[in-house]
Amino acid sequence: MQLLSGIEDLPRTSNVRTQLMALWITAISMAIMAVAYAAFPGFWPPMSPEMPADEVAAFYRDNTGWIRFSMVTFNLCGIMLLPLFCVITVQIKRMAAQSQAFAYCYLMATVSGATMFAFSAIFFAAAAFRPSRDADLVLVLNDLGWIVFVAPVGMTLIQNLMLALAIHYDNGRRRVYPRWVAHFSLLVVLAMAPAAFSMTVMSGPFAWNGAISFWLRNIGFGTFLVVMLAVTWQAVRRQAVEEGLTE
Repeated sequence: MQLLSGIEDLPRTSNVRTQLMALWITAISMAIMAVAYAAFPGFWPPMSPEMPADEVAAFYRDNTGWIRFSMVTFNLCGIMLLPLFCVITVQIKRMAAQSQAFAYCYLMATVSGATMFAFSAIFFAAAAFRPSRDADLVLVLNDLGWIVFVAPVGMTLIQNLMLALAIHYDNGRRRVYPRWVAHFSLLVVLAMAPAAFSMTVMSGPFAWNGAISFWLRNIGFGTFLVVMLAVTWQAVRRQAVEEGLTE
């Protein structure tokens, strides 16, 4: 919290420059993550929860190299999404709202979500670490990887809700984010929330490989990242103009 409260004491030029650097880090990491996502054979198509243990074990034996590549990349670059969320936190603190509690809640939610994503990569990697182990043990690790990857959406929901509320209460002369970003954040909440039920069903659209829990959830979150990167870049640029650092 001391770090957040000290942001306003930074020299204005350094503040804007470091925010832009953080956004560049996130953009590069997102590109690398997209490659790792495409390289993971378990996503094309997503593995079914109904796969028997011997088939799951065979999948990890036959695709060990690609799985390890994807999970190592997720482990290295997944946390690099946090710079974007930290810059959004800085921008929330610039809003003319009654309280900065939205910023603190937003940051805590993003850290929790990044931690859960790291756990899912660890479970997938553990399943591929000893692919010759008992098939039932591989099945357990696979279940853990998928459930932790898809089901924990609560952090993202509170994150987007805090952002939407902060934008709604931003009554400054020049808004940090346009109001449509709040509506878009809530739409992403609606798209991702049903994935919480993926830990309770084995088939259908709410299963971890289903149209809602997997495809709608991941496309929604991916779109959200791209949109927020673009609008936050614009917000930082406007901050530079407002503070007389550029024209």
